[in-house]
Amino acid sequence: MQLWLVVPALGILSVVAEQLDLTVVYEPGEDGWVIASIPEVAGVFSQGRTREEARANVIDALRLMLSPEPSGEHDQREREALHLTIAA
Repeated sequence: MQLWLVVPALGILSVVAEQLDLTVVYEPGEDGWVIASIPEVAGVFSQGRTREEARANVIDALRLMLSPEPSGEHDQREREALHLTIAA
């Protein structure tokens, strides 16, 4: 079975394995902040005062990026729900 990852806002469409492994990258920011990003998904990054806070914030950013776009009244595209669980 193939799963498709679609991020309409970014025009990304790709086939992914049944298991999707992502990496959180941490970098030092200004004034002691920690910058976190997920390079496998363009545009997913955040920051926090601690590594734990940065991790929680970047996971929230990932959820937001992968949230379904609202369908309009005249949207006739077929949709299928995909359940993605984030676990560490």
